[in-house]
Amino acid sequence: MKGFDMERPKTTHYQFFCNRKCEYFPCHKNADPDNFNCLFCYCPLYALGKKCGGQFRYLPNGNKDCSNCTFPHKRENYKAITSRYKEIAELIKEKN
Repeated sequence: MKGFDMERPKTTHYQFFCNRKCEYFPCHKNADPDNFNCLFCYCPLYALGKKCGGQFRYLPNGNKDCSNCTFPHKRENYKAITSRYKEIAELIKEKN
């Protein structure tokens, strides 16, 4: 693509997105609205079950309740989440 630099960007703005106009913002009661990253609105680590590393619990019906977990919503955790994409990809391979 003309004008598109394939090199790594010099900034990190792509690592954080905050949607204060969202009807659910902030979606976690214990979250800091001034440092709330909406980029991972649906946590990619959810699929890792007990290995996700977040503050979750299992409900009696077996569903995972992540309402007390703000890990994916903290600005500083972008790299910690994206570094686990290979793990998630392996999990998908196992299921197919």
